Amino acid sequence: MAGGDTPYKYKGIVVAALIMTVWSGHLLWTLQLSDPGLARTLVHILIQANLSVGLFITAHDAMHGTVAPHHRRLNDAFGAAALLIYAGFFFDRTRRLHHAHHRHPASAGDPDYGPAGDERLGPWFWSFLTQYYSWKNFAVMNILILVMWVYAGSFQNILIFYAAPAWISALQLFYFGTYLPHRTPEGGHDHPHRARSNDYPVWLSFLTCYHFGYHEEHHDRPSVPWWRLPKARRAALGLSMERLR
Repeated sequence: MAGGDTPYKYKGIVVAALIMTVWSGHLLWTLQLSDPGLARTLVHILIQANLSVGLFITAHDAMHGTVAPHHRRLNDAFGAAALLIYAGFFFDRTRRLHHAHHRHPASAGDPDYGPAGDERLGPWFWSFLTQYYSWKNFAVMNILILVMWVYAGSFQNILIFYAAPAWISALQLFYFGTYLPHRTPEGGHDHPHRARSNDYPVWLSFLTCYHFGYHEEHHDRPSVPWWRLPKARRAALGLSMERLR
């Protein structure tokens, strides 16, 4: 928990509630669209995919106690709700696996790492998915889809505006938040958490992965919420420049 970080103890709640509300509202609206046309459909898919990344990052921050630092039950409730509507994940199990990743990053004990250290994109992504997904998640997803089908009456819209954005967001989260930061660089890792940060400007960092690509900073200080990672990155770069002088 980020118990002493009082300046943002309520901002985390507001940010999480905003992401979840906009994600839900946009989805419910698009599920009832009738023949929006190709261009509008693509725009809505990209918007929903970005919101889905934010939904998972909200749950991720809840795993580190930063959504509601001084309200453990509320914090966990946000995380559980975000994971459930994202893809039928269960909060306690996902949190346990994620903390194992932090204890053993990019090693045999890391559930997020490639099978037997295989760092090829395909096998690593498949291993990543199968570590977190189970038949129970599949059953929950079917229930969610059934509810959406009753609401919208269009299975096609569910595939286009819910399933497609979810898969796009999963690829984004994996590629920018796991694969790029944790794959072994030439010469090996030089960070104790076997992680690297990207050098993207803040706007691109947000669009790709809600700043989760500033991954050295995340592993150094897991109690920092996603929206404070650019500040942590700037501080880390400033410190690095001081060391080079």
